[in-house]
Amino acid sequence: MFVDTATVTIQAGKGGDGAVSFRHEIYVDKGGPDGGDGGNGGDVIFEATENLNTLIDFRYQPELKAEKGGNGSKAKRHGKSGADLIVKVPMGTLVKRDGVVIADLTRHGQQVVVARGGDGGFGNAHFKSSVRQTPRMAERGEPGNAFTAELELKLLADVGLVGLPNAGKSTFLSVVTNARPEIADYAFTTLTPNLGVAKVDDGELLIADIPGLIEGAADGKGLGDQFLRHVERTAVLLHLVDAYSNDIAADYTTIRDELQRYSDDLAKRPEIIALTKTEGLDADIVEMQTDAVRSVAPKSAQIVTISSTTHQGLTEVLRLLRKQVEAARKELEPTEEEGIDDMPVISLGAQAKSEAWTITKDEDVFVVRGEKIEKFARRTNFDQYEGVNRLRDIMKKMGIAHELARMGAVSDSVIRIGIDEFTLVEQLDK
Repeated sequence: MFVDTATVTIQAGKGGDGAVSFRHEIYVDKGGPDGGDGGNGGDVIFEATENLNTLIDFRYQPELKAEKGGNGSKAKRHGKSGADLIVKVPMGTLVKRDGVVIADLTRHGQQVVVARGGDGGFGNAHFKSSVRQTPRMAERGEPGNAFTAELELKLLADVGLVGLPNAGKSTFLSVVTNARPEIADYAFTTLTPNLGVAKVDDGELLIADIPGLIEGAADGKGLGDQFLRHVERTAVLLHLVDAYSNDIAADYTTIRDELQRYSDDLAKRPEIIALTKTEGLDADIVEMQTDAVRSVAPKSAQIVTISSTTHQGLTEVLRLLRKQVEAARKELEPTEEEGIDDMPVISLGAQAKSEAWTITKDEDVFVVRGEKIEKFARRTNFDQYEGVNRLRDIMKKMGIAHELARMGAVSDSVIRIGIDEFTLVEQLDK
């Protein structure tokens, strides 16, 4: 079953908690803190593979969760880092978060970290200093990134077959490739895109049959609006037109108009036009139909006549397609300056570094926001007095406590950072 969209819940691993422990051995007086750090949580990594061509697996496994990190323990033993979750997806998969593309996997073996695991918390051994000999605090591990992602598959093919229903696309694909699409003498036989590999001399072409294009497809009529995305990444379009049509020019312009309405880029894509089913027509009729298409086609488009049944013209059209594909791919090759892995970067939160912060008031609660201070708060164990005091010290050093005082906060004012609340107690600058 072909599935080209899916919604999944992604959860990177939580970091392990740091340990509070003190060395206790016979004849060792005041051994000092020896609590180890927690391990980092596992990342969720998407990997493109050429061995998949559908997202159907995610309909049955919509939750993707990486392993959490282990907690630290005594004797400065660090917790084990959680295992990364590597998720195999078809080449051509887009991963979106809140409508923003965070990964575009187009090459076999390409990997993208879409959710980062949380950092492990420090154990109390980390906080020993000349003025703090017996720290009784440790950090919590940070939560990993968690969000709902939309997956969208855009088939990666060299050639996209377009044309009205029953124009001969499936028959052409079945003859020139190893694909076995359903074929019948009625419209909308093909209900899902089909992929096939065609041998061309010493090379190959990956060809995709895009079903369901009719007038109004770009607005959702027929099946075309579901599958037009799959021609977006094809290098060349092979537009098949039924030579038996009573108005072949109108048939051609119908599909051209839909491609134009869906994407201006598609209208500029290299195109070869093939009149199909010509085996039973006289040469003068074929010439008349060819002239009719030429009158409405772009000047750059090449027009050929083929018969999938008798194999007439198939080798020639495949060679033309290969030449066009090679030229188109060469133009799209990235320069050394651009690279091939450049992606728009969005903040995933767990590794935030920004020092900026803001304070707002929600009734009687002072709400502090900022990437760095929220990171410290996530790692603070609010059940430990020393841990909360450390967070207050950090707020003082960052100038947050001073601003709170200016805004009217007093010692027992409630401060909220993230999901945690606490009071200023005696750390307020006066």
